[in-house]
Amino acid sequence: MPSYVLLLNYTDEGMRNIKYLPQHVNAFRQAIEIAGGHLSNVFLTMGQFDMVAVAEAASDEVCASIALGLSSLGNVRCTTLKAFGETDLPHIVENIPSLEDEFSRILKEFRSA
Repeated sequence: MPSYVLLLNYTDEGMRNIKYLPQHVNAFRQAIEIAGGHLSNVFLTMGQFDMVAVAEAASDEVCASIALGLSSLGNVRCTTLKAFGETDLPHIVENIPSLEDEFSRILKEFRSA
């Protein structure tokens, strides 16, 4: 199942409701599970983002629906990143095109023209 990182920032309304944060996280977890996904973890963070959530969803479309639904409640604004796990890396790397070879070919053609 694809993984996603959700970067969350509180809205003014979210700050007014901050005492309900544990209940909001629980409802978020349930919503993801109902959609067939899994919320791996939620982190309260310091810096550019107020919270970071790591989730799995069946597809990009399902994750987008969840993120839009979460943001539509008005407590947070969400930026979503698709994440590729360690097991995905070998396949991704082996499919990197050899741009060096292509660049060399283009340079040779340019020099001979």
